[in-house]
Amino acid sequence: MFSSGELILIGLVALIVIGPERLPRVARTVGALLGRFQRYVSDVKADISREMQIEDLKKLQQQVAEQAQSMERSVSEHLQATEASLNESIAVGIDDKPPAASAPVVADGVPIEPPKP
Repeated sequence: MFSSGELILIGLVALIVIGPERLPRVARTVGALLGRFQRYVSDVKADISREMQIEDLKKLQQQVAEQAQSMERSVSEHLQATEASLNESIAVGIDDKPPAASAPVVADGVPIEPPKP
């Protein structure tokens, strides 16, 4: 930040202006103030970092919730389709009428033969 020549010049000016009796006390006070300032800046940086992490976690939580809802809808749709298919099969079994004669029922890509009366 400052070169050694600049620091020496500042020290000499401070020695002349403040005086040799008060210079150590002023130097301690300035050092303490600089330390407080550095701690304050460090705390602010840490707070900002924490806030950014919290925001990232909130986004991640929202994404997980959306994916869970999507999966729930998908499972629900599959269950409804399976229930409708089972209800149709049960209704056909009760009526003893096979489904359309030329089109076999397909489940998961595998043809299923209708029950023979």
